[in-house]
Amino acid sequence: MKKIIQVAGIIDIEEARMLMDLGVEYLGFPLRLPVNKEDLTENEAAEVIKEIKLPHKAVLITYLDDADEIIALCDKLNVRIVQLHGNIEIEELKKLKALRPDIEVLKSLVVHGNNLKELENTVNTLSQWVDLFITDTFDPVTGASGATGKTHDWRISRRLVEISTRPVIIAGGLNPSNVKNAILATKPAGVDVHTGIEAPNGRKDLELTRKFIRECMEAFKLI
Repeated sequence: MKKIIQVAGIIDIEEARMLMDLGVEYLGFPLRLPVNKEDLTENEAAEVIKEIKLPHKAVLITYLDDADEIIALCDKLNVRIVQLHGNIEIEELKKLKALRPDIEVLKSLVVHGNNLKELENTVNTLSQWVDLFITDTFDPVTGASGATGKTHDWRISRRLVEISTRPVIIAGGLNPSNVKNAILATKPAGVDVHTGIEAPNGRKDLELTRKFIRECMEAFKLI
């Protein structure tokens, strides 16, 4: 089983280095977003990504839904993992995988209310062209479906983990206080955190991040 820890919303190289020093594997860069403001420009992100070396990996997080545009942005940033956080037609996913099988695709499963049947259908329909899925929470107030700081019914994520033939990462309102319970409740392949480890100034807090990772590791040992 994978035990992925992804931290999204990297601000600069100092933050990236801190996260890598703490052992974070996936570092996420949200770009071309319909609602939330980007943390840095695409050129700034590309400069930070140059400093990310294996086993650490940069992840483009985007709402783009056109295969050619997705590939172009991946190449501009020099990333080989993309998290598709919006709706995308299956034909575009097929095209993306046909043109660039080297690009690992994470597909979001956004929980809003009880849309479990819809999400189950997405998992069953898209699994062939997706490498991993990632759950998240919709915020009806802002219209955002990521970086909302809001949790959702973990029973939905648990069900998606159970039926998916692909690994499932859970996200949505996770923080050092609840991530252990979330992992035990859903038994995912990994977790994603953004606002849950940020200080009031918007930067990732060292001690919150350490505690988050420690709680994750303890929980992963138990599932």
